[in-house]
Amino acid sequence: MKQIAIIGPTASGKSDLALNIAEKHDAYILSIDSLSIYKEIDIASAKPSAKELLKIRHFGINEINPNENFNVDIFINIYKNALSQAKHDNKNLVIVGGTTFYLKSLLQGLSQIPKIEQKIKDEVAELLLHPKDSYKLLYSLDEEYMKNIDPNDSYRIEKMLLIYKASGLTPSQWFLKHPPKPIIQDLEIYDIEVDRQTLRKRIEARSQKMLQMGIIDEVAYLEHKYTREPNCMKSIGISEVLEYLDGSVDKKKMLENISTHTAQLAKRQQTFNRTQFQDVITAPLLELEKRIRF
Repeated sequence: MKQIAIIGPTASGKSDLALNIAEKHDAYILSIDSLSIYKEIDIASAKPSAKELLKIRHFGINEINPNENFNVDIFINIYKNALSQAKHDNKNLVIVGGTTFYLKSLLQGLSQIPKIEQKIKDEVAELLLHPKDSYKLLYSLDEEYMKNIDPNDSYRIEKMLLIYKASGLTPSQWFLKHPPKPIIQDLEIYDIEVDRQTLRKRIEARSQKMLQMGIIDEVAYLEHKYTREPNCMKSIGISEVLEYLDGSVDKKKMLENISTHTAQLAKRQQTFNRTQFQDVITAPLLELEKRIRF
């Protein structure tokens, strides 16, 4: 079996291309999209339709509930399951999506963490009752490492505390002794090239389509069921609708905000992809499809 990755900014046509390629080359699809991972967030995430999900087996879509935390460790396990299933069924695997931080984690790998006993977990849980103090403690011990971690990143702060309490080593010391090992090697990466004006038009069209499909009702339902507390409720497409539901903006401004914020995200994605991946095959959508080989 063979694996490839298709990347590109949001609304560039990645999902449709992946479906075409998967159908042609007898492949499963692994989604690397930070919103499609959640059940019930269907319109805001622009995930494939139920019909498309039935046509080609997908992984990384509808995996967890909106009130559950998602992190790179969970993603790695989803990838390993997708790879195992593809090998078992003699299928290829197409990795596709805009959250390419997760693709980078597959290429770079993750460092192992020490064995965590229950006593340590309980101690760390108590420390995390005061998150600001926990961050300050780690920062005082390892400023060089912690300056790259957001003080509100509870997942990574907890992980660093567990490492420190279990090993007696600062994060920098631990990762120096236990460097990451790549999970994927020799992966062909295909990047969709699209000019800014074309992309902006596609983003605006997608925003209009989301409105027609009922994104306002979807977000109202999600807020009622899960509140605004989960991280996914702060995502582009959801946060702008919440502003509309609050009466802060009208529907026209809501759509403008979704399009603007999505375009800003697309620009960040293009910069990340350009700087973080080497030996990438880049071309416009139609040309890229012809260049993909299995």
